[in-house]
Amino acid sequence: MDYVTILAQAAETATRTPEVTEQVVPINEIWQQITSLDKLEAFTFISFGIVCLFYGWRVFRILVAISFALIGLSVGVYTNKVLVGGNEIWLGVLCMILFAIFSIPMTRWGVCLLGAAAGGVITGGGWLAINLPQQYIWAGALVGIIAGGMISFIVFKAAVMLFTSLGGSALVMVGVLAILYKYLGAAEKVEELVLTKQWFLPVILTLSTMVGIILQSRFIKSSKDFDI
Repeated sequence: MDYVTILAQAAETATRTPEVTEQVVPINEIWQQITSLDKLEAFTFISFGIVCLFYGWRVFRILVAISFALIGLSVGVYTNKVLVGGNEIWLGVLCMILFAIFSIPMTRWGVCLLGAAAGGVITGGGWLAINLPQQYIWAGALVGIIAGGMISFIVFKAAVMLFTSLGGSALVMVGVLAILYKYLGAAEKVEELVLTKQWFLPVILTLSTMVGIILQSRFIKSSKDFDI
């Protein structure tokens, strides 16, 4: 069974079962993260996100190491829970350090993997935005993973711009929504958009990522001393 057939079956299921309510995307967890930020944390997210969004191409090596360190931390904590059953994070810290160290000599491969993952996030968000069943979101994400991976291996700069713009966009989006919700009197509107409008987060994230890619491509062209 080829991939086109799988997508066709998923789309057919979407039309036959519009009442499916199973939630796969952790919108509630994202909302909790937004509402838990204080003002300093929100502005830190926004500031760091802007740097990634506009100048990620200058600091992408550091961002790769940070990204893989976070991946290592998550892997270690999850593994510790499965093997030991406790909440200790010693294995997570160890994996975080190892992942960060090994990502340094393998930066190009790391960028390609992060570019593929960013592509999956964007197309998975598109699947969510057009209100297709969440239990099949992997089908939409797989398109972006394949496309993002191919682009990353062919045009390395594109992978750099893609994953740094996406990461920066996510940070800025979370920080701005936290400020709007807690300090600018738009709590009800923000809550309604995030929790009831399934298209809102994917559209905002995709549009801001596109803005970052466009700006970074211009900055790279105008920088004579830059070489990836």
